[in-house]
Amino acid sequence: MADNKAGFWPGLKSRYRPQFSEKKYVWSLILAFALLVASLVINYFAAMYAVERASNPVADIILSNIPTFDVDWAFVYGPIIFWVIISLYLVYDPKRIPFTIKSIALFIVIRSAFITLTHIGPFPDHISLDVAGMDLFGRLTRGDLFFVFSAGADLFFSGHTGFPFLLALIFWNDKTMRWFCLVSSVFFGIVVLLGHLHYSIDVASAFFITYTIYHIAIKAFPTDKNRLLTA
Repeated sequence: MADNKAGFWPGLKSRYRPQFSEKKYVWSLILAFALLVASLVINYFAAMYAVERASNPVADIILSNIPTFDVDWAFVYGPIIFWVIISLYLVYDPKRIPFTIKSIALFIVIRSAFITLTHIGPFPDHISLDVAGMDLFGRLTRGDLFFVFSAGADLFFSGHTGFPFLLALIFWNDKTMRWFCLVSSVFFGIVVLLGHLHYSIDVASAFFITYTIYHIAIKAFPTDKNRLLTA
């Protein structure tokens, strides 16, 4: 047991030391987190705008023909578990961090633009979610920090579906993570449909739009992508 610990920490240090001794990597990492913070701010105001402008719901070929299921726990806490696993995976090898974070930031910015374009209201019989006393489908206020990540009317396209699919594309060479993210993407897509939290078009389109975002990220951040491939 002691030998395993002795081998683990030097191995971890050997991954971090070369990266943080390289100025380009450090600046790329700083830029990645700066872009992530900026994207979350943009997402917050886009979500607030979408909630304030939300109009009437529309019929949906899937939601109109299936009952509403209570998927509260899976919708709220499933992504938390998912992101903890992804975070540990990134921390294990820092080469993966800049491209992944920048791609996520790009995803958030593009999705923020999409949710401001069309203002369809949530499906009428969606499940009621309540996190720390906040009605997720109530009126958005600046104090509700949960809306940095999600809101009731930020529907098109589904982030629950798109984020895991984006990470599956990023980690495609790692078979275990690829399948973990692909299964997660399909699972969360099913969850939001069962809870009537997204329209079917939100889920279906997420795969196609996310695929495009991934290729935009490759073109926008080639150095970070090449570094990830050596991880």
